[in-house]
Amino acid sequence: MIKTQPYTYKDTMIIGLMMFALFLGAGNLIFPPLLGQEAGTSVWSAVAGFLVTGVGLPILAIIAIAKSGGDLQQISGRVGKIFGLIFPFIVYLAIGPLFGIPRTGSVAFEIGILPYLDEGMTTFPLFIFTIIFLGISYWLSLNPSKLVPRIGKVLTPILVITLLTLTVAGIVSPIGFALDPINEYTNVAFFTGFQEGFFTMDAIGALVFGTIVITRMKERGLSDRKRLIHHSVQVAFIAGVGLVFVYISLAYLGSTSVSILGYQENGGLALTSISRSLLGSTGLVLLSLIITIACLTTAVGLISAFGEYISKTIPSIPYVVSTGCVALFSLIMANMGLTQLIQFSLPILIIIYPIAIVLIILTLLDTFFHGRKEVYAGAVFGTAIISISDGLIAGGVMTEDKINFLSFFPFTEQGLAWILPAILGAAIGFIYSGIFQPAPSKKIN
Repeated sequence: MIKTQPYTYKDTMIIGLMMFALFLGAGNLIFPPLLGQEAGTSVWSAVAGFLVTGVGLPILAIIAIAKSGGDLQQISGRVGKIFGLIFPFIVYLAIGPLFGIPRTGSVAFEIGILPYLDEGMTTFPLFIFTIIFLGISYWLSLNPSKLVPRIGKVLTPILVITLLTLTVAGIVSPIGFALDPINEYTNVAFFTGFQEGFFTMDAIGALVFGTIVITRMKERGLSDRKRLIHHSVQVAFIAGVGLVFVYISLAYLGSTSVSILGYQENGGLALTSISRSLLGSTGLVLLSLIITIACLTTAVGLISAFGEYISKTIPSIPYVVSTGCVALFSLIMANMGLTQLIQFSLPILIIIYPIAIVLIILTLLDTFFHGRKEVYAGAVFGTAIISISDGLIAGGVMTEDKINFLSFFPFTEQGLAWILPAILGAAIGFIYSGIFQPAPSKKIN
C-alpha cells in the first residue's frame, strides 16, 4: 500500500540504513581485515584509497540512478535500444542468481556454520543450510514494500551492534600492533587500496539497489523529481557513512593483529582469528551472526531487485513466480561451492564492471554534453574492447600474448587499461555528434 503521510527525514534515515545493510555483504567484511594486515603501518593510506572506490563509486551510482529516473534500463538505454535491453539483463544475472545471491549462501555457510562442523562434513549441511537461508530470503522478499521496516528497522541495528561490539573490543584491548607493509602496499599503499575497493563490486550492486531505493521512496509519498534526487543523495550519504565505519574499523583490527596472529591466507580467516582472539568463543558466535545477517540482507535485496526487474520487463510473469525461480536457481548454484562460483563468475564481472563505472560517470556528467547518445556509445564501445579482452584472459579463453595490444594502454597492470579508450570513445562520439547533430533539440532524461 502506498504511504499517504508526507515523506519525512525519518524515512530517509530508515531507507539509508536499509541501503547500508544491502551493501554490506560478506565480501565487504572480508576485504578490509586482509587489507589491514598487509598494509600494516600504512593502513590509513591504504584505507583512504579503498574508500574512494569501495564507498565513493557506490554513492555516485545511487545518485546516478536517481538522476536517471531510478532505473538501470534508463541509463543503459542511452547507449542504444539493444544495449539497453542486454546490459541490464547481464548485470542482474551476474549479481543475482549466477553469482551474487548464491555467494551469500555459500559465504554465510563457510564462515558462519562450517567452523562448528567436523572436518569433511560439508555437502549435506551446505544443502540444508542454503535451503533454509534462501527460503528465509525468499519469504522476506515476497513483499518489497516491507523491505524498509524489515531491514532498516530490524536487521540493520542488529548488524551495527554486533560490529560495534567487536570494534570496541579491538580498540580498548588491541590484539597487538601494526608491522611494516608487505606486497604492493610497501610502495603504493593508497593505489593498492584503491584497486582493492573495486573488488567489492558495490558499484554494480548500487545500480540494482538504487532502483529499490527510488521505488521505496515513491511508495512512501515522494514523487517530485528534484526532491527524489535530493533525498537519494542523503540516503547514499547515510549508507556511505556506515560503510566507512565498517571498513576503517575492520582494517584497523587487521593491522593490529599481525604481530600476534601472523598473516592469514584470506580475509575470512583473518576475521575469524581476530574475533576468536578478542572475544573467545563469544567472538566466533558474533562473527557468525554478523556474516549471516550481512549475507541475508544482501540476498533479500538482490532477490527483490531481480523479481521487480523481471516483473517490469515481462509483466506477464508474477513477482512471486520470478522471485521463486531466482531463489531456486540460486540454491542450485550455491551448492556448486564458493570456489567454483568465483571461477565461473569472475570473467563476467571483469567485463561488465568497467562498463558500469563509465555509465555512472557519464550519467552524472550528462548535462555537459547534452545527453548525446554518441558520447555514451563511444565511451562504452571503447571500454568494452578492453573489458571483454580482460574477461577472456581471466576466463582462460585467451592468453595475454594473444591480446598484446593491451600493453600499449596506461594503467594496464592495475586493471584500468579501459580508462583511456573510454575517454577517447567519448571524445570521438562528442565530435561526431557535434558535426551531424550540432544543436540537439532536447536533453535525454
